[in-house]
Amino acid sequence: MTSGSLFGTDGVRGVANRELTPQLAFDLARAAAGAADGVVFIGRDTRRSGPMLSAALHAGFTSVGVDTVDLGVLPVGGVSRLTISEGAAMGVMVSASHNPAADNGVKLIGPGGTKLPDAAEEAITARFLAGGPYPQPTGAGVGSIIVMDDALNRYVDHLATEHRVPLDGMEIVLDCANGAASIAAPALFTRLGAKVEVHAADPDGLNINDNVGATHPETLARLVGGRVGFCFDGDADRLIAIDEDGVVANGDVILAVLADHLKGKGLLTGERVVTTVMANLGFLNAMTAMGIEVAQTKVGDRYVLEHMERVGAVLGGEQSGHVMLEDRISGDGLRTALRVAEVMATTGSQLRALRTVITEFPQVLVNVKVADRNRLAGAAAVWAAVAEAEGALGDRGRVLVRASGTEPLVRVMVEAATAGDAQRVARSLVEVVSAALR
Repeated sequence: MTSGSLFGTDGVRGVANRELTPQLAFDLARAAAGAADGVVFIGRDTRRSGPMLSAALHAGFTSVGVDTVDLGVLPVGGVSRLTISEGAAMGVMVSASHNPAADNGVKLIGPGGTKLPDAAEEAITARFLAGGPYPQPTGAGVGSIIVMDDALNRYVDHLATEHRVPLDGMEIVLDCANGAASIAAPALFTRLGAKVEVHAADPDGLNINDNVGATHPETLARLVGGRVGFCFDGDADRLIAIDEDGVVANGDVILAVLADHLKGKGLLTGERVVTTVMANLGFLNAMTAMGIEVAQTKVGDRYVLEHMERVGAVLGGEQSGHVMLEDRISGDGLRTALRVAEVMATTGSQLRALRTVITEFPQVLVNVKVADRNRLAGAAAVWAAVAEAEGALGDRGRVLVRASGTEPLVRVMVEAATAGDAQRVARSLVEVVSAALR
């Protein structure tokens, strides 16, 4: 990995044991130790490569004298929460989130429960590339590793205690993506009194996100049968909901429902919401109709969080299902699901009624595999085609073309007044991108 690609939009990622090797994880931990003044908490999702990479991270930190705590399999929201509550210097999540099982990743979380800012990642990258020198303590100077056996219970206890609205009798269907939510989510919603049916909660190390979870909500949509559904991804930082009619409610819909509810209760500080450039035009129109200010950042929940912190916003998120609430820590799909369920319980409304606050524009998103995503910025033919498409759509549509921060892909997104128009424009742009970046 080069200096430009060590950290992507969401940590360090790659094919486990080929790109993201144990040696790289070991070296990354030693470089990151310079930013950790105290103990480091390490959790993971259910990928087969998780224990291998976690072991390398523990070894890297302890080799330079930093103590670590093994949290085991735990949603990333739990890693963030325990990092804060236990006063850890850093949290680490071993996960490639929504990516396939062969991939894995390392997310570094600061003491405030959020992902590290760009400046901290750049400093770690510099130390990583320099290769040391690093401390080599001996004897009592070597870091220790302890196991927190009750990490998952502590996390569930916190969410259950924080949530004060009973869910007695609410019928909920969960899709745990065969990932980190597989034990935590059913335990949480059952404890709060909901009638729970659970799917994709049998991880075998290889079936994480495999046609299930937040990136494949259509699987759960076929099963809800008049109930509300909640889909998580591999590390459970995302939530995609399914309404009682089996219609997907993405992050834009969830944000709109929560924004409307919070404003109605006078709790939407500053009457503003923070989202990204991927937000649907229908979401932007809905916020305008509600009198809510929208700030847009580049893609990545970390950038949403940073802007929320700057302006004091209590709600932000992404269309992909990352939602951040008033404490402004990393996305937590279980906590977001609780908030949606709370709105349903307190209003007596089903999600299919609540979601009518937003009318989404038809959107087409195509992931174009390319040889080098970094060439997009200089691809004049692509940007000429984008300008032409934007001119044709006017204020009845939108185009966004961007390089993925984690994969060799260029993402082409088109919104238009009709699905046919969106598909037509997207097809044309995909052809141009493919030809320019083959």
